[in-house]
This record gives sequence, structure tokens and C-alpha cells, in this order.
Amino acid sequence: MVCLFGGYWAMGGHLGVLMQPWELVIIGGSALGAFIVANPMVTIKDSGKATAEALRNMVPKQADYLDMLSLLHTLMREVRSKSSAEVEGHLDSPQESAVFQAYPKILKNKDLVNFITDYFRLIIIGNARPHEIEALMDEEIHTITRDRLKPYHSMQALADGLPALGIVAAVLGVIKAMSALDKPPEVLGHLIGAALVGTFLGIFLSYALVGPLASNIKVTREKQTRLYAIVKQSLLAFMNGANPQIAVEHGRKTISSKDRPTIDQVEEQTSTPGPQMAEAA
Repeated sequence: MVCLFGGYWAMGGHLGVLMQPWELVIIGGSALGAFIVANPMVTIKDSGKATAEALRNMVPKQADYLDMLSLLHTLMREVRSKSSAEVEGHLDSPQESAVFQAYPKILKNKDLVNFITDYFRLIIIGNARPHEIEALMDEEIHTITRDRLKPYHSMQALADGLPALGIVAAVLGVIKAMSALDKPPEVLGHLIGAALVGTFLGIFLSYALVGPLASNIKVTREKQTRLYAIVKQSLLAFMNGANPQIAVEHGRKTISSKDRPTIDQVEEQTSTPGPQMAEAA
């Protein structure tokens, strides 16, 4: 903003000319109307939520990854050491489970909790083959990712349309200017300048605001879905016979190197006795 408007002012431009509220009403109102027409209400609401997440950088941190690996490690130990009925108690009512209650941030993510509990149930049943579970997981993660990225696609479509809406506003301004050809040159010049502001606003809003925001939404949502990949790789390793500590190592390797906890951190986290361990003891 400083470079854009400061540079314009420094080269002799008059900032007052850029103050064209009705051009902004035409562009912003048309864009908002098109956005509402083009998207179902669920996507519109999720776009608002995704925008807030992107602006607040609500992506998983290293502590969140450690919690996820620790939860999976605990559940896998429960499967190994306890009966199916006891484990199903955690899976059927995760909100009341001491295992899940030890990780309140994960517990708030209902979609992720359902993903974890569903596949642990399949493991308990014991009839599913690992490659079948992997194919099912891939399909579900693909569906989840597609749904989570709908706000990105809707915002990107809005960004793509804003330059054209800016031209529409500019054309309306030119039409207004053409009706004032009998006016003095300074008046006519002001009207033409005001019309060109519409083109400026459309391009500026698209490439400097809405487009970058859409990209930020995509990055944020993709990082959030990485938690599902951790669950997938850990459970597949567990189904193929790996012990819980080795299984979570498979999950750890799917985390970006910038956020990935060390093996020692994971071992320390998984060996710390939580509420569920105290109960087992």
C-alpha cells in the first residue's frame, strides 16, 4: 500500500482522484453478488472461516504434530494390550475417552477425530487388508482435500473476475464522460480519470488482495490436511506389523522438515504418562 500509493503521489499524482467510492461500489457489489450466485451457502460460510484461518496463520505447529503422533501411539498400544471391547469404548465416545481428552486440540477437530476412529475400528475388525485400507484412505483424503479447498477455488474465481468488473466500471465511467463532452477540458479530464480508476481498482483488488489471499487459503488448508497423511502412514505401518513406536516414525516422516519433530522429541512425548497411562497403571 505504501509503495503503491506513495509511488503514485511521489511522481506527482493526486491521491484525491483515486477516491471514487461509486466505482468501488460497482466493482465490489458486482463481485459480491457474483460470489454469492456462484457458490452454495456452505462454501460461502467456509470461505469466511478459511479467510480467518489464513489471516491468523492457523496451521499445525510442531506441538500439534507431536500431539497427533502421541495420540496414535497411545491408541495403537491400547489395541495391542487390551480387548476390542475396551478399545471400542474410546472409539465410540471420543469426547468421553481419557485418551482423546489428553489432546483437547485434536478433539475439537471432529472430522479428524472421525477419520482416526473409523480406521481404528477397521483395524480392530481385523478382516481388512492393508492395501485395501490404503486405497480407501487415499480416496477419503482426496475427498477431504477437495472439500477443504473449495474456498480457495471460489476466491480464486473471484480474483479472476475482478479485472473484468473493473473494466465494466470503467466503461460506465466513460459513458458518463461522453455525456459531458460540452464541458470544459478540466471537467472532462476529471471524468475520464475517474473512469480509469475502475480499471485500476479491478486489477489492484484481483492481483494485490483477493488473489494473494486465495493462495494463502490454499497453503493454510493444505497444511491442515497433512495431519490426515500422518494418520494414514502410521496406521498402515501398524497394520503391516510395525510396533507403535516404529509406526509413528512412519507418520513423522510425512511432516515437512521445517516442522518435523526429532525422533527424541517423539520418544519423549510418547513415553510421558498421560491420563490414559495413569488409568492403565
